[in-house]
Amino acid sequence: MSMAESFDAEKIRSEFPMLVNGDKEAKPLAFLDSTATTQKPACVIDAMDEFYREHYSSVKRGVYRLSARTTEAFEATRKNVAKFLNAKSEDEIVFTRGTTESINLVAWSYGRKFFHEGDEILISGLEHHANIVPWQLIAEERGAKIKVIPVKDDGDLDLTALPALLDSVKTKMVAIAHVSNAVGTVNPIEEIIPLVRRLAPNAKILIDAAQSASHLKINVQALDCDFLAFSGHKIYGPTGIGVLYGKYEVLDSMPPWHGGGEMIKKVTFEKTTYADVPARFEAGTPAIAEVIGLGKAILWLQEKGLEQIRSHEESIVNYALEKLAAIPQVKVLGNPQKRGALISITLDGIAVSDAAMILDEENVAVRSGHHCAEPVMDRFGLDATLRLSFGAYTLPRDIDRFVEGIKRVLRLFG
Repeated sequence: MSMAESFDAEKIRSEFPMLVNGDKEAKPLAFLDSTATTQKPACVIDAMDEFYREHYSSVKRGVYRLSARTTEAFEATRKNVAKFLNAKSEDEIVFTRGTTESINLVAWSYGRKFFHEGDEILISGLEHHANIVPWQLIAEERGAKIKVIPVKDDGDLDLTALPALLDSVKTKMVAIAHVSNAVGTVNPIEEIIPLVRRLAPNAKILIDAAQSASHLKINVQALDCDFLAFSGHKIYGPTGIGVLYGKYEVLDSMPPWHGGGEMIKKVTFEKTTYADVPARFEAGTPAIAEVIGLGKAILWLQEKGLEQIRSHEESIVNYALEKLAAIPQVKVLGNPQKRGALISITLDGIAVSDAAMILDEENVAVRSGHHCAEPVMDRFGLDATLRLSFGAYTLPRDIDRFVEGIKRVLRLFG
């Protein structure tokens, strides 16, 4: 198997303490659950440790040196996220707790102000629950209706159905995952967004980039999306921190959705005036260490190169598909035109939860279940799949370990 010549996955793997320690065990670790969460490089762990040890303080509220240093690091991350996404300004970057909170922020702030009885929200049949449930909640409150882009048997969206689903007046939001976390489909958002702009000019567009931000280069200005969300823990950063990108003029039209300190200009008992974007959406003391860790993770990604990581992951995906094709009892879910860094499978006559437990005995970490995407499972007539997913540190030997584990499962249950 050919790998990108300039990409040394073995060396990259050595930067991840969890994987280094796992490789020392009697049965070395094959971590194949990067879609759920990525492992963390030492530089991210060290940056957060340095904050707690050397300049722990709050941000924005103090004039003393520790606070100034922390505030500088905190806001440097915002600037670098803007650069990472090619946003026009760091003022278009809002820190949240993750993709789920980012989508909820848009649903409750934008939706509560701009959705009305009879309006329509369009999502796809490949969505994670985080891009379904918030829209259901706000639709119920505002009397709006949800429509769904259907999914073809190969796992791609049926875009021939899209024009009929868009209404020039009623469609107010189109929210679509960049990459499916259950099938792996890379949705052609570069084609979808211009079509939405033409046929539904009143619609805003939100991209769920939870499964793409660490794999695909994103340019929000070129995409022309109104919102884009991703989570820190899926891009080699810490948990509890996420990003909402929004066009400034759209964010500026939205009211706060949380109230408290830092999101205000002036408070009296009679009236409160709110801060400008993005502070308006960041009430309370933020996740400072997590923001600093996120900043280091993005610098790490930029240093390694998203194109190089994507090329490596494509090689791993192809290697895995080739190995799995040689096992008759394995069925791969979908065959999309473009696949992200994950593969979902089923095993003839064997519960995937049983397979996952046997694999765990071999120190092979995979995810079994519906992956918070029950409508996707329903579409394909499944209760659950076994999902293996990859990152910059995934090696061919991890796939070999998985395949050997599957063969053991088949011997035990076949």
